[in-house]
Amino acid sequence: MKSRILVLAAAIALAAPLTAGASTASLPLAPPNISLANVKAHLSQLQSIASSNGGNRAHGRPGYLASANYVKGQLDAAGFQTTLQSFTYNGATGYNVIADWPGGNPDDVLMVGAHLDSVTAGPGINDNGSGSAAILETALEVARQALQPSKHLRFAWWGAEELGLRGSQYYVTNLPTAERSKIKGYLNFDMVGSPNAGYFLYDGDNSDGVGSGPGPAGSAELERTLQDYFASIGVPTRGTDFDGRSDYGPFISRGIPAGGTFTGAEGIKSSAQAQLWGGTAGQAFDPCYHRACDTTSNINDTALDRNADAVAYAVWTIATAVPPQTVWSDDLESATAWTANPSGTDTATLGLWERGDPEATTSSGNKQLGTAVSGANDLVTGRLAGASAGAYDVDGGITSIQSPPVTLPSSGVLRVSFSWYLAHGSNSSSADFFRVKVVGGTTSTVFQQLGAASDRDGAWAASTADISAFAGQTVRIVFEAADASGASLLEAGVDDVKVTRQ
Repeated sequence: MKSRILVLAAAIALAAPLTAGASTASLPLAPPNISLANVKAHLSQLQSIASSNGGNRAHGRPGYLASANYVKGQLDAAGFQTTLQSFTYNGATGYNVIADWPGGNPDDVLMVGAHLDSVTAGPGINDNGSGSAAILETALEVARQALQPSKHLRFAWWGAEELGLRGSQYYVTNLPTAERSKIKGYLNFDMVGSPNAGYFLYDGDNSDGVGSGPGPAGSAELERTLQDYFASIGVPTRGTDFDGRSDYGPFISRGIPAGGTFTGAEGIKSSAQAQLWGGTAGQAFDPCYHRACDTTSNINDTALDRNADAVAYAVWTIATAVPPQTVWSDDLESATAWTANPSGTDTATLGLWERGDPEATTSSGNKQLGTAVSGANDLVTGRLAGASAGAYDVDGGITSIQSPPVTLPSSGVLRVSFSWYLAHGSNSSSADFFRVKVVGGTTSTVFQQLGAASDRDGAWAASTADISAFAGQTVRIVFEAADASGASLLEAGVDDVKVTRQ
């Protein structure tokens, strides 16, 4: 886990989100119980390497290269396709170990990573031998079981994380755009055996309501998968922000969904946290954080065991899930009989929904987005920019647009997914909204975003709603936007609408 000072020096800008393929259904094989003894054996090897090389495994030091060679040797023997990727930082050579498990959909990659380097002050057994050993033993279990995942599995051990995420940044930056777009999820495990442990999950949906905000679309699904595991063993979890302190940073900065676990660093455990998880209130989660005492004695076996099993649960659950079947989809690049004002009851006088190539507008930030998620066209509230941002925004009430009929299967878990944005000025209120309805034998609102008396800039997001209650029916999907706050500036957009069955 790198220092907070280094993190605060570099801001992470979230890019337009990508959809994630993370699903938790239909497991061909039950997730395995990862051997704590095996994980600790890897930690003993990393400790021995540090002890033989000046007491650390830091970037540019012989202990780091020896650590990378140990990990690579284990993976080579297990049948992984491995690469020792070199990079230079501060005049020293660093290394990432990248390991691909053969098979799976090459266009749908699940990546699992942990940083392998320590600080120069100590051997770095909790930070981050613990995460490195946990994902290494999970990878070796993949090989022992000859797992045949539907996704392509890739594991990574990063160099120079302690100096500012240098290894992971090098990897992500130098990956061709086409290859980077194939990574549909990244799971990060950094410090998973802290002696005064907490049980934190990266807060994919910003459910804690503070800090850096949610991760890219799909991050919430990764978080929920890990929540499911900890719930199954009766261990409560809490969210921890994507604050840029670990190797998820370069991934989320490019819109790749991320998740993972963390048991705490130099932060102090509160009384409430001690009541929740046990341990000592008023003491650091890891009193040996970035110190020489971060040895094999600085590990909570229970936390390490639980988190190693959580790694395996996430890998098996996500990577082996049966991909959903597409029932119907529309990327809106061609006219497919969407109907504006289908009920004849709309009240808006301007900014009516239409399909087309949108023009960008700005007013204290982006309002109408001039680009679609895919292709050139989307559904947009008045696609023209006009002479000012308010020239073609929604005015006077509600505007709606309805899909062509969609015949749903009579069985399975049915979901509608879509990319969307709602933008408004600070003169908005909760009377304004973006809303999604499904109309069949009954009508149901399946998604809603209300306005607020604060500026909200346009930014594409992705959402999914369960519509299994409509199984066997022919339905229509209706998107609505409303300016009901008087003079408020309001824009909305929709792209890439899809119905799937799991």
